[in-house]
Amino acid sequence: MAPDHIRNFCIIAHIDHGKSTLADRLLEATHAVSAREMTEQFLDSMDLERERGITIKAQAVRMDYEAEDGKSYQINLIDTPGHVDFSYEVSRSLKACEGALLVVDASQGIQAQTLANVYLALDQDLTIIPVINKIDLPVAEPERVAAEMERAFGFDWGEIIMVSAKQGTGVTELLEAIVERIPPPKGNVDAPLQGLIFDSKYDPYKGVLAYTKIVNGSVKAADSIRMMGTNTTADVLEAGVFHPQLVPTKGLQAGEVGYVATGLKDVRECRVGDTITLDNSPASEALAGYQPLKPMVFAGLYPADGESYPALRDALEKLQLNDAALTFEAESSVALGFGFRCGFLGLLHMEIVQERLEREFDLNIIVTSPSVRFRVLLTNGNEVTVHNPTQLPPLQDIDKLLEPWLSLTIVVPSRFIGAVMELLSERHGEFRRMEYMEMSGEENDGLHGPSSDARVLMDFAMPLAQLLVGFYDQLKSRTQGYASLDYQFQDEREGDLVKLDILVNGDPIDALSTIVRKDEAYEQGKAVVERLRKAIPRQMFDVALQAAVGSRIISRESIKALRKNVLAKCYGGDVSRKKKLLEKQAEGKKRMKRVGKVDVPQEAFMTLLKIDRQG
Repeated sequence: MAPDHIRNFCIIAHIDHGKSTLADRLLEATHAVSAREMTEQFLDSMDLERERGITIKAQAVRMDYEAEDGKSYQINLIDTPGHVDFSYEVSRSLKACEGALLVVDASQGIQAQTLANVYLALDQDLTIIPVINKIDLPVAEPERVAAEMERAFGFDWGEIIMVSAKQGTGVTELLEAIVERIPPPKGNVDAPLQGLIFDSKYDPYKGVLAYTKIVNGSVKAADSIRMMGTNTTADVLEAGVFHPQLVPTKGLQAGEVGYVATGLKDVRECRVGDTITLDNSPASEALAGYQPLKPMVFAGLYPADGESYPALRDALEKLQLNDAALTFEAESSVALGFGFRCGFLGLLHMEIVQERLEREFDLNIIVTSPSVRFRVLLTNGNEVTVHNPTQLPPLQDIDKLLEPWLSLTIVVPSRFIGAVMELLSERHGEFRRMEYMEMSGEENDGLHGPSSDARVLMDFAMPLAQLLVGFYDQLKSRTQGYASLDYQFQDEREGDLVKLDILVNGDPIDALSTIVRKDEAYEQGKAVVERLRKAIPRQMFDVALQAAVGSRIISRESIKALRKNVLAKCYGGDVSRKKKLLEKQAEGKKRMKRVGKVDVPQEAFMTLLKIDRQG
């Protein structure tokens, strides 16, 4: 189809604002999916996505639409996730589009992730169509939300389209707006091939499927192509489109979105953001790709059963084929055996990977406490990067310890300002600015301030490590669920940090080591050894549990020994006989304490680490 009749767009929204439901209605209205095949959240194909009601992976689909002007249009929708952990997926989708639908809930209004996604779309110079969804709800306030969008983004009232994705209201008007307002792709069919890879998936029969937006030129089956970034060559097995299943076509040309089956067996040879070109007549330059992924959160994944280590390795390799954000490398722990140190985009990403490993690969795994990437400047002038607390050099060798800081955006009703400020103060956050997003109806008389329901945008800077343990739960709890959160990496700053070791009978348990702020080390160490005392079974000798910073013990608990009644067989006789038995028992206990080892059971680790993650 001619590029003039092609429209490429994505849907951006805060989580749970009805993005997937709206995509369902668009698929129905354009008859892209038959009524028999249609299910709720059709594009959310993973069980986890349906259960949680969130989109994890970006999906693409082609729809054919006959507009009111009598012309047929090819509309390509690239669905996007809404959670902050998957903002990288959103940025990739935006790069392959010329327009975006900005969906806002008519009852909740603009949220933190709404703002973040709009800024991403504006950076890509996309045409934005504002949409207010869920106008059928009894608590919907579309006029208030429309006024809010006018103030925040400068939209005109007439630009905003009111829809109810659940009932299908306004969907036809939305399709017409997509055709009228979103510009067609700018591409030259006769130019050398340039195709932007915005996603990739591994197929056991066709190899790596490169999800591609063709910017210039065309590609078809049997063409010899080259990835300009990795310089990898391949022969195209087939090219096709998403309807929404994979449907082979004669080929893809400028402006179209589809897939190219490369036959490659390694996704790393076909990187997201790379440019596809023809091997015999390549383009002169590659397209601007994406910034490389940087994992933000690191945790150790260990099989609960040591024999499952090869199965865990195979499972991670298969997951990585379809999830470029997941990184892992082998590591070992004295307490947990062999496992992997994995990098994730955030806590939700970590949780999703864990659930997929357990469900899809039937693995029982232990996840250690999450940590962040620290940069250590040594006294000898060298520099090391630490993903695991056990890698931290000795205290006397460290000159500076740099930790990542986030730029945090929180949107909350003004009555919770105090609660949010208190929470951020406890988490060592720095307040930067506050802005009212809406005012009371009485603001114009100059006598009344904002109402208690007026929503406020608050900006903070905060260490990433403070976000990992219980921050989101605390934020939701203190604001009665009204707060929304968005964050992005800001910079690295020097921190007053120390490594907290947990010792059992003098032996450090590496899986429980953490890097914490110096002023919080005592409370955290005390809490861990108290929980560990309840989790470890009693032994035949006293067991010392200690929290240490360097060589200094800062907290201690003891597990009292089990006492065997060695006098049970004495039914009288001289007291010296009893003394002899008791002395023999005491000597044996001393010897056991010297040579005995305490095995910390897996259940104890699972209990401790679960508590750590929940805060």
